[in-house]
Amino acid sequence: MDRLLGAADSALRTLFGHHRAVRPCPTMAGDETVLTLPQRREAAALMRVNHVGEVCAQALYTAQAAATANPALRQHYERAAREETDHLAWTRSRLDELGSRPSLLNPLWYAGAFALGLVAGRLGDPISLGFVVETERQVEAHLAGHLERLPQADHASRAIVAQMKEDEAGHAAQAAEAGAAELPAVAKGLMRAAARVMTTTAHYV
Repeated sequence: MDRLLGAADSALRTLFGHHRAVRPCPTMAGDETVLTLPQRREAAALMRVNHVGEVCAQALYTAQAAATANPALRQHYERAAREETDHLAWTRSRLDELGSRPSLLNPLWYAGAFALGLVAGRLGDPISLGFVVETERQVEAHLAGHLERLPQADHASRAIVAQMKEDEAGHAAQAAEAGAAELPAVAKGLMRAAARVMTTTAHYV
């Protein structure tokens, strides 16, 4: 019951709460961001996708923490979720600065990611950790693509995405060190397909 209440609280805070980052938002000193209207719209769409990714990260880590019977691993997931809160706060703040909004489908994204996290957790700790490794690797590649697509003049968004990319690589390495199993190729492919649906939809909605 405690875990269930904790998961419900996490969902409400992720979807409707005001998030405060522990670390200051990344910036590029001396570089002012000045964007045209089309550049602002493109940057906002990309940052909305990144915000959705952070909503999903909260759901995944919360579900995996609830599913494991290993107290040390539960703490690992909870710590990772707290670190990802910085990303959630940064991307939401940047959306506000760009005059845009989060995805209208965030509750759906959260529910889907939470379900995936529970399934991964029920398959055992090595598989659950392997799911983290593969997820973070795909997110890292996705962020690298955004660095190529973001307007060169959008120094603010680019600084945030660059720091997020570095952090995701660290989370993948930590999960691998904790005993992650390598996922089958078919599972990786399904994860990429699901992520493609989410990112394409969140770009607009």
